[in-house]
Amino acid sequence: MSSSENIEVRVDNILVRFTCYPPVDLEEAIERIGGVANGDVIIKTLESPRATLIFDSEGRIIVHGTHRIEAARAAAKELLLRMGRDDSGITTELGPIVASFNFDIEIPIDKIRANLGSGTSQVDQRLGCLRVNDTRHDLELLIWPNGRCIALNARHPNMVAMAAVHWRSKFSDKKSLKA
Repeated sequence: MSSSENIEVRVDNILVRFTCYPPVDLEEAIERIGGVANGDVIIKTLESPRATLIFDSEGRIIVHGTHRIEAARAAAKELLLRMGRDDSGITTELGPIVASFNFDIEIPIDKIRANLGSGTSQVDQRLGCLRVNDTRHDLELLIWPNGRCIALNARHPNMVAMAAVHWRSKFSDKKSLKA
């Protein structure tokens, strides 16, 4: 891959779910760590590591707002320790990530939209971007005219990087990028 194809991907948010045995008791989460009930879940916000933790009705811990798995695990471990429990034996499930990158060139989204055909993309007037449903990489891309992109529902940063290179190449092949 040439250096012109290298695109730096930044993970902005990762969703991680931890399952521990025995499951976290929701009433205990309210009493011992100051969690707040919201419907059938308990929510607790941490400042350091900066994260929002959600205890679901099955006693699992969902960590939102971190950009590394290690930070999510540290947040879950901290709350388990505050509850007098350890983190041994917890399982980790990686959820969708939100990542961003930049093509470093202007993107004529109206021209691209016309070249892609129907069903693949749509212009989001509210956000002022092109929404591309990337079935090849199993994610959604939001592409702004200034070249800024956000990948939604991605499963791994490497998949976002592959999608970035793929779409840049596809746009170039269709001669839809400005020189």
